[in-house]
Amino acid sequence: MITPVVNDDPFVDPGSPRRCVEGSTLIVGRTASLTLGTDSLIVLDAESKTTQAIPFYNILWAELSHSDILIKYARPSAKNAVRVATIDYPVEKPQHPHTIAWIESLLDRAYGEAQRKKRIKVLINPFGGKGKAQKWYLRDIEPIFAAARCEIDVQKTLYRSHAVEIAERLDVDAFDVVAACSGDGLPHEVFNGLGRKPDARRALRKIAVVQLPCGSGNAMSWNLNGTDSPSLAALAIVKGIRTPFDLASISQGHQRTLSFLSQSLGIVAEADLATEHLRWLGSARFTYGIAIRLLGKTVYPCDLAIKIEVATKTEVRQHYWHALHERPLPEQHRQSQSSMSTDSSQHEDGLPPLQYGTINDKLPKDWTLIPYDKLGNFYSGNMAFMAADTNFFPAALPNDGYMDLVTVDGDISRLAAVKSLSAVNAGAKFFDIPHVKYCKISGYRIVPKNQKDGYISVDGERMPFQPFQAEVHRGLGTVLSNTGRFYEAPGVVPRGTESA
Repeated sequence: MITPVVNDDPFVDPGSPRRCVEGSTLIVGRTASLTLGTDSLIVLDAESKTTQAIPFYNILWAELSHSDILIKYARPSAKNAVRVATIDYPVEKPQHPHTIAWIESLLDRAYGEAQRKKRIKVLINPFGGKGKAQKWYLRDIEPIFAAARCEIDVQKTLYRSHAVEIAERLDVDAFDVVAACSGDGLPHEVFNGLGRKPDARRALRKIAVVQLPCGSGNAMSWNLNGTDSPSLAALAIVKGIRTPFDLASISQGHQRTLSFLSQSLGIVAEADLATEHLRWLGSARFTYGIAIRLLGKTVYPCDLAIKIEVATKTEVRQHYWHALHERPLPEQHRQSQSSMSTDSSQHEDGLPPLQYGTINDKLPKDWTLIPYDKLGNFYSGNMAFMAADTNFFPAALPNDGYMDLVTVDGDISRLAAVKSLSAVNAGAKFFDIPHVKYCKISGYRIVPKNQKDGYISVDGERMPFQPFQAEVHRGLGTVLSNTGRFYEAPGVVPRGTESA
């Protein structure tokens, strides 16, 4: 039977002063009950004398199977992991219609704006995670997807750029998500594969690209899922909200490449790409590479032209603050999701045209040209975290139509360099360092000079050491995130409003 619950009832969510609405409690078995609390499912079993509160976020699925109610949920199994667990109680046949209605209420609370039963194309890089990606998928990820009733199609990548080919040929009407079980390299390939399709804009809007963290670099998962745990990331993807996502076009020579994460020249690019032989160190190799070059006061001369949109740190803080307080209502979220998932009859040709032309065209007149003879670091980012605890771009937003740009001179003192490195994990602290220049831009051109060879990194992939140009496309791509609006990183707000 289904009964109302009042405040003094043991089934009430103990964290809530509110009364549960009528119909929130389901009596099951002989002496047990299931109650929809404020933010948790409360399970009370008088026979076993146990009570547990399961956050709605952890509820994967529920259904009436024959005469039993089955609830699958993600139960913490360690500090940084969850495993699938099951609640199973018999329900009397006359109560089945009420039980079905109760289950729907549970699933509404469990999923909110997130899509249920996502159709997921999983790509596994068998070489990722020191060769453990396949093992982690089978042990930590697949059971969560299966329990959430996701439709899964799994394929291994066999060689470099294989994911580009798979994404280019993908039937975008057959899937909602492409999940890369890898580091950050596979999402880069997937975005570029979708970008090669004849209806690239529709494909990039229709398919949400996500990362299941199984590599040495898991920045995408840190930003969107807030974790590098495969099982917690799988749960985040099950509950993820479709989120419009900026992508950047990189023009070099006669080639156009999409970038989702970052572009760099200088210390960061060299620290990443020149330490490939140290992958066994994990993310620590990145810190090591930066430290060595900062202390060596390495410089990377170049000419830099940028289209500045938000010029000062004060204005950047204000921009982030406005975004923080312009969160749409849930109904608006659902409408935006519907508009992103266009029907199969609507096609759009290729990628959007380049507003600023290519690297081979004349420099736009309204760009600011800056000769940089002592550049230490050029870093343009679309996400906040570049690695675990490395919040280089604390003002980054998924869909504001800007790239965040950080530049640092290479001839700063060694003490200042060490302070910069130690401040990166506290994004706002790094942001506030005077010699760290930070602005938001919509495009740039960079021309290395006085060097025959060097390192240019796009999403962690090495590019030829040649001039290149970039511009951002607002909301061209789609990802899944916890909020539908922000990254899982501490941001920056105007001074005096930190506690607002």
